[in-house]
Amino acid sequence: MHKIPVTVVTGFLGSGKTTLVRNLLQNNQGRRIAVLVNEFGEVGIDGDILRSCQMCDEDGNQISNEAPKIVELANGCLCCTVQEEFLPTMQALLERREEIDCIVVETSGLALPKPLIQAFRWPEIRTGATVDGVITVVDGDALARGAMVGDLDALEAQRQADDSLDHETPIEELFEDQLACADMVLLTKTDLLADADQQRLESWLGDQLPTGVKVVPCHQGQISPAVLLGFNAAVEDNLHSRPSHHDHEEDHNHDEDINAVYVALDREFDPKQLVKGLANLVENHEIYRIKGFVAVPQKAMRLVLQGVGPRFDYFYDRLWTEVDSRQTRLVVIGQALEPEKIKMAIANI
Repeated sequence: MHKIPVTVVTGFLGSGKTTLVRNLLQNNQGRRIAVLVNEFGEVGIDGDILRSCQMCDEDGNQISNEAPKIVELANGCLCCTVQEEFLPTMQALLERREEIDCIVVETSGLALPKPLIQAFRWPEIRTGATVDGVITVVDGDALARGAMVGDLDALEAQRQADDSLDHETPIEELFEDQLACADMVLLTKTDLLADADQQRLESWLGDQLPTGVKVVPCHQGQISPAVLLGFNAAVEDNLHSRPSHHDHEEDHNHDEDINAVYVALDREFDPKQLVKGLANLVENHEIYRIKGFVAVPQKAMRLVLQGVGPRFDYFYDRLWTEVDSRQTRLVVIGQALEPEKIKMAIANI
């Protein structure tokens, strides 16, 4: 039987992975796609966003806090939420292989891509699926401001001057591992960049990538499936060519101080006031990402809020349903966050 091709979408927090996958589902060109969302946090924020991409059945039964593990979308695609149960979820999908043309795995923003790909060597999976390619999504606006790896020019000069440099921060190591594993890099949010900055970033990224790996600008996740799918790379069989900082390490707890704080409040917020308060919170804590759903006074629709550093975006995605708990639910991801302080600060906005 044929192996199902799997595309792994990786990238740092807030780079645009969910937007990319949502657009892929909406413009699947007849492909029956299964999407696995591997999240960081206690609630399925990204999975819920994908399930509410206006392709689900309109009866509301599939959208709830107790949503089934595998959700069938109205366009023939599937959406799965995966946390600690990757193997059984993959096995369940492989049992339905005649209904699936390809699988897309959206990793957590903190996940190393290589260990995930190594899982496709497991006997229970390798006979039925193959990693077709790895897409790394890079936030161009954040990178231009040095939000992840510091000043690009200074970093490059430092590396050129010291070949033995080996004291990168864990976040930098993660970013480099994501680039080293890529078959293609998508540079997002280029609409926020000057032409000269975009050219500089594309050139810098190109110098970090394996030979032949392209950097492709991508606006709002809008890119043809033909560009993303069909690499035929069989990545799991060629991992030796994709080096990682952790290839020779055992039991390495990567970014062990990074944690997620789940906040659920039975109250409503004015979006502008909430964003102002959250921006102040980000200034006073090492927060990388805030995402979630907000109940807004006198609004029948649910607000989706996503923040990366000081930058926040929000939009209304759908009506609250009878099965929803009309709560404001946020996940705050950062370094050594104290849950009670974060929860109290948000409750007092």
